[in-house]
Amino acid sequence: MKAAEPARIVFLDRDTMPADIRLRPFAFPHELVEFGSTRPDQVIERIAGTDIVITNKVPLRSAELASAPTLRLIAIAATGSDVVDIKACADRGVAVSNIRGYAVNTVPEHTFALILALRRSLTAYRDSVRMGRWAESGQFCYFDHPINDLSGATLGIIGDGALGRAVADIGRAFGMRTLFSSYKGVSGMGPLYTPFEDVLRQSDIITLHSPLMPQTRNMIAAPEFALMERKPLLINTARGGLVDEVALGQALRSGQIAGAGFDVATVEPPSADHPLMRLVGLPNFILTPHVAWASREAVQSLADQLVDNVEGFWSGMPRNIVAQVE
Repeated sequence: MKAAEPARIVFLDRDTMPADIRLRPFAFPHELVEFGSTRPDQVIERIAGTDIVITNKVPLRSAELASAPTLRLIAIAATGSDVVDIKACADRGVAVSNIRGYAVNTVPEHTFALILALRRSLTAYRDSVRMGRWAESGQFCYFDHPINDLSGATLGIIGDGALGRAVADIGRAFGMRTLFSSYKGVSGMGPLYTPFEDVLRQSDIITLHSPLMPQTRNMIAAPEFALMERKPLLINTARGGLVDEVALGQALRSGQIAGAGFDVATVEPPSADHPLMRLVGLPNFILTPHVAWASREAVQSLADQLVDNVEGFWSGMPRNIVAQVE
């Protein structure tokens, strides 16, 4: 798409990317306005008169879109598109693009960082050393927390996209048996897939790599924890909302699962009384602040792809357009 006047571009939440990651200049006449963050009550004013809006986590719904008749593109600076009302955009002729394939190394590596830390009780031992337990033990080592190898363990992967497959590759390199399942309630996926309930029963470690949709919300809750016969680790580097967080706390404290590593929460940032924040003192729980995606290499790739998406659209060759979900 081309225009006689410079395109007006607004980035609503630039602070969701590190300050030292730079967007290269767009290769067409434009005016770029960057806001560090944007509150919901500021959206309408800030997107008025824009041609292109960039957002990572600022929601854009029908009411906001109605106030921006010149808007032509919403460029999401992330993979997940639930922050934007896709149908309302389609109704108004507004294209939506997203970022794809940039996290194929960083998320699997973070997933295994959590797995290894929990499987070998690294944080629990670190904390006990800090508290003087080693000095008090009177010997060269002590065995307060469980340590288990990955070799020979069963890794259950919920979701078989690029991230799930990359996690499986790492697991196999450790000598793990890998099982793939699709989302809860989905059957008939073929001989390479294991039924969802069987993955829950057979796995020593379960890792989630699914999008958040109505059919995946709270797909791991009390009934699913009850199926976990091998008391596995549960890892979620995907989306908050895939796991019932209250049920997670009950499963951890009752010993239904051996531990959990989460990089996401239903509310971000979580308040002090959020269910996950109540678990951070447990030796078998690790919570990281939604940074599995955020290796320097991955974020630069995201930034470059974001510019490519905007330039492609403006030149009449749109890319990474999000299809309307029926």
